[in-house]
Amino acid sequence: MMTQLIELFIGLAGGLAVGAGFVAFLTVLGIIPRLIQLSKSAVFTKWYEASVVLGVLTGTFLSFNDIPFSFPDLLSSVWGLFHGVFIGMLAAALTEVLNVFPILARRIGLERSLLWFLMAIVLGKITGSLFQWTIFVK
Repeated sequence: MMTQLIELFIGLAGGLAVGAGFVAFLTVLGIIPRLIQLSKSAVFTKWYEASVVLGVLTGTFLSFNDIPFSFPDLLSSVWGLFHGVFIGMLAAALTEVLNVFPILARRIGLERSLLWFLMAIVLGKITGSLFQWTIFVK
């Protein structure tokens, strides 16, 4: 009984941390406000919010359940298009956020070290990915 309570607490805490991180990530990148601004559709703000929540809940449900399903090719194409649009907006938002590094380096006087800073980030990401794929993926 105690083990199950601990597992429940850890699962809930982990879920809250990941959820908060996801919301913070979307907030920092400003994807939704920028999308609303570009499309001039501020009247649909509640629909955007509901779509994000529904998408997260659907993704969580599909992650935790092993339900086999198949779609017709047309519906799969639309699903893939939505994924591509989201990934594209995420990549564009990350590109805008990456402009923070040169500004930060200039302000704290590390213009000459900017290349090393970016290389450390890239090499850290590569090392972490290789570690995950060689150790955990079988």
